[in-house]
Amino acid sequence: MTELGTLDVTSWRPVIPPGRTEELARTLEDGGVLVLPRLGFALEPGEERFLDPTWSNGRAKNISLDRGAVKGARGSPDDLAALAQMIGRFAACASDLIAALLPRYAPHLKRARTSFRPLPATGRDVSWRKDDARLHVDAFPSRPNRGERILRVFCNVNPHGADRVWRVGERFETMAARFLPRVRKMRRIEPPLLAALRVTKGRRTEYDHLMLGLHDCAKCDADYQRNSPQQEVHFAPGTTWICYSDQVMHAAMSGQFMFEQTIHLPLAALYRPELSPLHILERIAGHALTA
Repeated sequence: MTELGTLDVTSWRPVIPPGRTEELARTLEDGGVLVLPRLGFALEPGEERFLDPTWSNGRAKNISLDRGAVKGARGSPDDLAALAQMIGRFAACASDLIAALLPRYAPHLKRARTSFRPLPATGRDVSWRKDDARLHVDAFPSRPNRGERILRVFCNVNPHGADRVWRVGERFETMAARFLPRVRKMRRIEPPLLAALRVTKGRRTEYDHLMLGLHDCAKCDADYQRNSPQQEVHFAPGTTWICYSDQVMHAAMSGQFMFEQTIHLPLAALYRPELSPLHILERIAGHALTA
């Protein structure tokens, strides 16, 4: 099962003893979830008004900040600027936290999109492939990452006392051994064709193909969703949690009002790169997957 580790800190720039750093790295890189139950994100005066789903434009599940631009929101220019400032402040806090907890990561952090999620976790009419209430690991059809890690920092800011509720499942290697035989082989023509047609941002590798296959196989298997090893985890308001979402089997079951920061990391930044999904899948496949 997915390991749940706990760290009792109240600062986004905590001082961590070197021995504890190695322990935290092992928890995350071995597919665990690190829970910080007393680390909340404080809103500034006037920002409480954004804890309302009507700020969403209704076309996306999240309001996001990407390269300084707010997407998925509605409001006046002043409102959008204030939203951007709030979301950007969380982005800075999340980056500071990861650099403090795991100093080896600091020079390699590539901060991607930051999300503010004012809508409920479930209830949108989506296909099974996009249904995040089903256990899955993250893999994206249009964004090949060639083995780069996807680290995510979440924080529940619900003002009404509602938990963010997840299911977490079995370990990545167990899930991979179960579903890899079902993933079709990648055709040689696919990577250059998809890139040429701009379906993907860059060439898809065999690793990316297998990760997408694992994502889809797990989500579409109703028996697996019901009966595989799993547990329910509640993240109370004022809680921050961290995981590698390309490795942790997770499903968002309920909750509303949350921040999320995505950070990309190369394998060279890891404390234990042999624990990564790329190395696990290469051991199973018996050959390199990113050539």
